Amino acid sequence: MISLLEISKISLFSLRSNKLRAMLTILGITVGLFSIIVIMTIITMLQNSIESGFSSLNKNTFQIQKWENIHVGGPRRHRNRKDLTYEEFAQFKDVMTQAKYVGAEQWQFGKIVRFGNKETNPNIQVAGATVDAMRTNNWEVDFGRELREDDLNYSRNVCLLGNDIVTKLFGNIDPVGQEVRVDGYPIKVIGIIAQQPQIFGQSRDNYIVMPLSTFQSIYGRRSRSINITVMSYSKDDYDAVIEASIGHMRAIRKVPPGQDNDFYVFSNESMITQVNDITSGIKIGAFVVSIIALLAAGVGIMNIMLVSVTERTKEIGIRKAVGAKKMDILLQFLTEAVVLCIIGGVIGIVSGVGLGNLVGSLINAQPSIPYEWVGIGLTICVFVGLIFGTYPAYKAANLDPIEALRYE
Repeated sequence: MISLLEISKISLFSLRSNKLRAMLTILGITVGLFSIIVIMTIITMLQNSIESGFSSLNKNTFQIQKWENIHVGGPRRHRNRKDLTYEEFAQFKDVMTQAKYVGAEQWQFGKIVRFGNKETNPNIQVAGATVDAMRTNNWEVDFGRELREDDLNYSRNVCLLGNDIVTKLFGNIDPVGQEVRVDGYPIKVIGIIAQQPQIFGQSRDNYIVMPLSTFQSIYGRRSRSINITVMSYSKDDYDAVIEASIGHMRAIRKVPPGQDNDFYVFSNESMITQVNDITSGIKIGAFVVSIIALLAAGVGIMNIMLVSVTERTKEIGIRKAVGAKKMDILLQFLTEAVVLCIIGGVIGIVSGVGLGNLVGSLINAQPSIPYEWVGIGLTICVFVGLIFGTYPAYKAANLDPIEALRYE
């Protein structure tokens, strides 16, 4: 019995002798693998960009808010959900002794910030925050100082700026100590917040942070629902702090036993889970379509291999006459089918990854390779080759050597 290496060499020589047939056979496998890899590459790029960009909260931190972040209409029973109020935040902070930090924030969107005769586009996010919210949101100050408790206690007209606002309004001027105007109110700049990670190449530094009490004096205490941010001491007590927070908040908001929470617990992990839930359906659909394409390609491989067996009947007879065993013939044709599939799969994977990254780059997603799906794709290729190459290989191996030598 000849070695697998020799069988592989014979198989490759046979494929080179029939280039056009081999190329047509490979094409079917290439299209099947290409269709799944290009979609999985794009999805992987989107997920990686989202995971890095949506890490808006600090580590071991979650947020209690009125609505889910991905929220379109929502169930009918949720539409009249009450706002989270500052009074509820104050009660929650008093009882939430298990947490390291408990902060609060409120937001207004689509605002203009002015400095002298310059102004931003009307896309600035204005946040009112407590001191602890600075830590839970991972807002680190590059220049100047952070918010202090006195700023909140005395509703001081001070703020911190994101880098986009600094670039737009100040140029080479040091913004710390300068005065900007938000909705006509003069606010003194006390610090600059460090740059935040981008999402799909889009900046997240177009915001201004001021003391929550100052924010409420400008926009009113009932302008929007408050978001409560909570940080645990470590990863080990993170889940326990979430459970305790839910219990305290249900008690504060008087949610009857057995009823759903009338608030939502948001974390970086929950956002990523929601995104994965959305993309899972796309993955399943792409996988099913690709399997169908590969099965069709497999049928094509079987037909072409049967034609190859017929054309090479005399060759098979000669090999048997000089001592080749059934297993040698079987392995030769089976190896040819598998090699065809692997070559087609590699071409499909390389082209799929390339096109996927090209498409992803158009939306500034991070370059990625879906290694898991590359492995799955190659494994499927081997199985397709084995399954659809078995019958032609079996037929070739069982040819009668005398009849094969007579074949014209």
